[in-house]
Amino acid sequence: MNALQGSIEKAATLIEALPYIQKFRGKVAVVKYGGSTMVNDQEEDTVLKDIVFMASVGICPVIVHGGGPAINRRLEKQGVETQRINGLRVTDQATMDIVEDVLFGEVNAGIVRDIERVGGKAVGLSGKDTGILNVHKHWASTADGPVDIGFVGNVDRVCTEPIMDLIKGGMIPVIAPIGRGENGQSYNVNADTAAGEIAAALCAEKLVFLTDVTGIMRDPAVSSTLISTLHVLDVEDLIEEAVISGGMIPKVEACVKAVKSGVRKTHVVDGRLPHSMLLEIFTREGIGTEIVE
Repeated sequence: MNALQGSIEKAATLIEALPYIQKFRGKVAVVKYGGSTMVNDQEEDTVLKDIVFMASVGICPVIVHGGGPAINRRLEKQGVETQRINGLRVTDQATMDIVEDVLFGEVNAGIVRDIERVGGKAVGLSGKDTGILNVHKHWASTADGPVDIGFVGNVDRVCTEPIMDLIKGGMIPVIAPIGRGENGQSYNVNADTAAGEIAAALCAEKLVFLTDVTGIMRDPAVSSTLISTLHVLDVEDLIEEAVISGGMIPKVEACVKAVKSGVRKTHVVDGRLPHSMLLEIFTREGIGTEIVE
């Protein structure tokens, strides 16, 4: 009887997801995947299985990935010191060469391989080589004025055609956040920002950030302070109050821009939890923070 009851509960979960599957079929969902959510194989497999599930039920996932830990390991191995200004990596030509090789040659290729291993179909793209991310040089703002931090780019324009071609072909696009500047120069683009810009350009239904925290919380030490729904108009106040701080700021700012550009809902969820993305998107309660108009 216990086994039967367990099967009935599984069926009930599937039925609960049905209206969401029907609602989102044929819609684009951009997923920012990377950083601490890619630490070990178990977590990676869970996330990618969720993404393959989404594709299997007719949703069109697009992955934009980071790769900071992998880049740090390569730089350390090669004896290259890393300096950051305002949280952004100072990127000279030698560093940019390593960043590009790691992001596209290692991280991107690994994600594509793992998606295929769990039954999905994916194609890796560099934002530079396909002309997806067209950028200009970013200057860091400091108390002493603008500072040159090398080959770090701000997105001017997103070319969606290569992405849509893959979606129409039934593939999952996996995009490395490398931008193309003048004369074809490679630029390092913040992956959170890139995900938001791509979601906005695609007029995606959803933008999901997988993080290493539960969501946006008024007090990180108290789980009951999770903000389940956050409206765009309230974001600035929460940044001033330091409720939103550090690495969460570019994620939330990307969500705000995406929502203002027509993305219906954005989500910040804990990518370390098994199937967190499915729980947020396909259940009534959700488990993270949704940011809406």
